[in-house]
Amino acid sequence: MEQPVHPFSELFAQLGLPADEASIRNFIAEHSPLPGDMRLEEAPFWTPAQSQLLREERLDDADWIVTIDQLNIALHTTADTTGV
Repeated sequence: MEQPVHPFSELFAQLGLPADEASIRNFIAEHSPLPGDMRLEEAPFWTPAQSQLLREERLDDADWIVTIDQLNIALHTTADTTGV
């Protein structure tokens, strides 16, 4: 069975962040690139609740994992190469 792929807008809404395309692009541009050795959920800009959500979804290999991995890649690359 295929896992559903959630769009960034749904993940951002789950994280309590503005979820429109412009806000998502601005968030990624403002917070990227993360250091290569930093896990997404360890980034300093997350609230404890946001960090916990990302960590739990990753550990549970939940249906959000594809979208979380995409966000991880986007935040670990330079803002002008994400194509979000």
